Amino acid sequence: MSTVAAILKHKGYQVSTIDPAATVSEIAEILSERRIGAVLVMDNAEQMLGIVSERDIVRSLAANGARTLEMTAGQLMTRAVQVARPDTTVDQAMQTMTAGRFRHLPVVDHDTLIGLISIGDVVKARIMYQDTVVESLTAYVTGTV
Repeated sequence: MSTVAAILKHKGYQVSTIDPAATVSEIAEILSERRIGAVLVMDNAEQMLGIVSERDIVRSLAANGARTLEMTAGQLMTRAVQVARPDTTVDQAMQTMTAGRFRHLPVVDHDTLIGLISIGDVVKARIMYQDTVVESLTAYVTGTV
C-alpha cells in the first residue's frame, strides 16, 4: 500500500499558510484564488497553530452570522490538528480523516511541516493502487504476465 510520502511526491510539497491575525476575507481570498479547501495557521516561528477550512467559515457564518467577517484566523481555526507522517499509509490516512470527519491532514516529519494532503488526494491514491491491483490480477488470470 502506498504512503503519504508517495502522495506528496506526486502532488508536491507546497502548503498555503496564514498568520493568526489574517481576516476571514483574506482567508476566503486565498482559498478561492488557489482553489484549495484549507490553510494552515502558522506563527512567526513556523509552528503550526491550527487550520482553517471552508467548513470552519461556513459553520461560523451559521453560528455567528456577519460577525464572522470580523474574525481572525486565530479565532476561527481548529486548534486540535491531527497530523500524518511520511510513512503513514494511505489507508491509515483515510481512516484518520473519516473517523475525525475532516478533509485535510498536515504532514510532518520530525516536527517539521512538509506538506498537506486532502481527502481527494487520498482517494486518488487509493484508486490508483486498486487499478494497479486489478491490472496485475487481470494479467495473471489471462496469462499475459
